[in-house]
Amino acid sequence: MLMKTRETRLAALRKELARRQLDGFVIPISDEHLSEYVGSYAQRLAWLTGFGGSAGTVAVLTDPKGGKGAAIFVDGRYTIQVRDQVDGRFYEYKSVPEDSLPRWLADNTGEGAQVGFDPWLHTQGWAKAARKELEKVGAQLVAVDSNPVDTVWEDRPEPSAARAFLQDEALAGRSSADKRGEIAEWLKHEDCDAVVISALDSVAWVLNIRGSDVERTPVALSYLTVHADGTADWFIAPEKVPAEVAAALGNAVRVRPRDDFAASLAEFSGKRVSTDPGRSVVAIFEALEAGGATIVSATDPAVLPKAVKTEAEQQGHRAAQRRDGAAVSRFLHWLSVEGPQGTVDELSAAAKLQACREACGDLRDLSFDTISGAGPNGAIVHYRVSEETNRHLEPNSVYLVDSGGQYPDGTTDITRTVWIGPDAPPREVKDRYTRVLKGHIALALQTFPAGTTGSQLDVLARQHLWAAGVDYAHGTGHGVGSFLSVHEGPQRIAKPRGGQAGTEQDLLPGMILSNEPGYYKTGEYGIRIENLVLVESRRIDGMEGEWMGFETLTLAPIDATLVEPALLSEAERAWWNAYHAQVLEVVGPQLEGEALAWLQRACQPL
Repeated sequence: MLMKTRETRLAALRKELARRQLDGFVIPISDEHLSEYVGSYAQRLAWLTGFGGSAGTVAVLTDPKGGKGAAIFVDGRYTIQVRDQVDGRFYEYKSVPEDSLPRWLADNTGEGAQVGFDPWLHTQGWAKAARKELEKVGAQLVAVDSNPVDTVWEDRPEPSAARAFLQDEALAGRSSADKRGEIAEWLKHEDCDAVVISALDSVAWVLNIRGSDVERTPVALSYLTVHADGTADWFIAPEKVPAEVAAALGNAVRVRPRDDFAASLAEFSGKRVSTDPGRSVVAIFEALEAGGATIVSATDPAVLPKAVKTEAEQQGHRAAQRRDGAAVSRFLHWLSVEGPQGTVDELSAAAKLQACREACGDLRDLSFDTISGAGPNGAIVHYRVSEETNRHLEPNSVYLVDSGGQYPDGTTDITRTVWIGPDAPPREVKDRYTRVLKGHIALALQTFPAGTTGSQLDVLARQHLWAAGVDYAHGTGHGVGSFLSVHEGPQRIAKPRGGQAGTEQDLLPGMILSNEPGYYKTGEYGIRIENLVLVESRRIDGMEGEWMGFETLTLAPIDATLVEPALLSEAERAWWNAYHAQVLEVVGPQLEGEALAWLQRACQPL
């Protein structure tokens, strides 16, 4: 019945495209702010195909002409998941960056074809590349005035009506006025009159506000324009702004209806306006140009200062990690007792972990949907458990759980891979796990000079896996926000591959990243060990220039059952022992009884 529904929806969309005289249409997972996680009202691709990942794009041709006439493009994180969730009878599976969506469109259309796209869901760069590729075969990329998916989507949810709220300045470490003043100085330096900021986490950071309009990310649906005099226009549904928020922002921030944003861009006629081509949709550029503004393409000025955490934010993260570590430790103790019984499944495990976080106090939301992967489901990098895919944690199997919480003082993200006994793990599993651990430790211990980028460090985490002829198809580290997005730029630790933003960003003191190498054996098991780390300045005897290293923030035991001690060097054993001594010191006082006894055993030296 579900597959029939998907087929019916695809047929309805094709009928609507034909009515609009379009030969195809492109549907990304995106909203008007190019958010990674989007509100239910913007889940067009999930509604059409059933795909539950956070990144992907579908191209649909109006007339299949004997073939499938549709393709879904995902990266290596979703290679398995897309095949489980999207019906291969109707969609071709494509992998990026190897496969190009614009090229696929060009190969499957031709002279005179009109391919539609929603300019409020794509970047200027994407539209330019797609247009160029289509023009090679005489086809055209056409911007639509309204999204055809919305026309055929019955009972489409409305955008959230939740009210915005203030982020305590004591936790932020800076006032909104201070941040707007810094942006104003930047605008003067760039000879610009204003900047248009559309990324939701940037808007939240600049104004020191948060919201609950998007699950897992505490942001409010809105736009912001900051002017060279430090004033700003905040485009948000007025009923979403409580009196205390408006009072805190003061007269320098004018609250205007969100629906007026597009028309307001005409107010910049004759002015120089900056906007970020990587974080703003093409419709914003087109509206500014049509209104007579001179556009200055530049990185959103909130991105880098947002990534470099204030002392208050760093302390907040440490506090949040202490509570979160206790919650995760309670869960791991529970799992050690209940897992081998064979009665725990992926859904009940995820629910228990969330309950442990809620019990630790001040949890506002999860930071993403918990990845609770038993056995072969753990090999799906961004697996999302459902009633249909739910598996029991079978005795003598590998269980991977990647999870995090949103707290007012910090955002957490931790992955632990656990052996569900009672027997000892197989030799191959221990070998792969230990190689992942060695890569994790290598990155955690590394010192590096100022100017070092994430791409230069990535191989440290992969080296021991590469020595065994294996690898993993995701980045090693992403930035993390302060009670904001769990995936934050511009910093990133990943292979230096084209199109991956952030890998060439210098790592700066105050940045927070994940350290998460992994290994995945399709159809059998997955392994990932993830802690969050803070870039900090380091003193080295005899050093020349500025040097940095990582402070590990995440505090919870790593499963020693899966470790092959013979593969560890003395330095690696020392790191393990020091890390677990710290876990016991910080988390131990928060536990009692059997949970504390379990933690003491889990933190014993190797």
